[in-house]
Amino acid sequence: MHGGGLRPLCPGRCLVKRRALIAGLLVILGAAAWIFRPRARTHSLPPKPRTVAQVLAVLAGPVRKTLAPQFRAAGVAYPPPGLVLLALKKESRLELHAPGPNGRTRHIASYPILAASGTAGPKLREGDHQVPEGFYRIELLNPNSRFHLSLRVNYPNADDLARAHEAGRNPAELGGDIMIHGGAASTGCLAVGDPAIEELFALVAATGLDRVQLIIAPCDFRTGATVQLPDSAPVWTGALHEKLQAAVGRFR
Repeated sequence: MHGGGLRPLCPGRCLVKRRALIAGLLVILGAAAWIFRPRARTHSLPPKPRTVAQVLAVLAGPVRKTLAPQFRAAGVAYPPPGLVLLALKKESRLELHAPGPNGRTRHIASYPILAASGTAGPKLREGDHQVPEGFYRIELLNPNSRFHLSLRVNYPNADDLARAHEAGRNPAELGGDIMIHGGAASTGCLAVGDPAIEELFALVAATGLDRVQLIIAPCDFRTGATVQLPDSAPVWTGALHEKLQAAVGRFR
């Protein structure tokens, strides 16, 4: 008792922890819903080696049947005129966003990221096991991935190469072959499971590689989440995260 009243037992810090716990539970429930949903199954694809056309001959129809109603519910055509893949490392979530008729971007669906190595912060070199952070493109559909199917990310991009040059690092040592792929294991890539990668593979193909943007952020800044960077993070990481925070904030 103090001053004739009771002091609160759970100040602001406790509230933040409670929100983080709720967010964590939502991620777990979302992953469980994805894994156990009735449509979470793979299709029978031709044996490897196979072509993109052969894969799409199997997947295009079923994926359209699955995803078109979700796009329609959001007021977006299928295939969409553009697509944003928003990867949130801390929350282990990959979101789909697409522009509607008025140009306003709409949330379409979310997929749990089943595996991704590393911590917050950008990828700097081959073998650091980091998932990159920044603004990327999908440059290739890979029908013969070791992890069922995959989408190849254009890492290192021009920004990665420029930062390496400024720091005197050898661009040839930045690494590469960063993928969004099937399965549930990964080193430096984003593993989303086989059913999810089938949907993404067909969706990206239908949309067109040149109309797909990939944003990889350390966390979901929209929730007030914060980033704990390792001491080894380069000085420009803060500026990159500010750009990512602004970009992520545009999606609802």
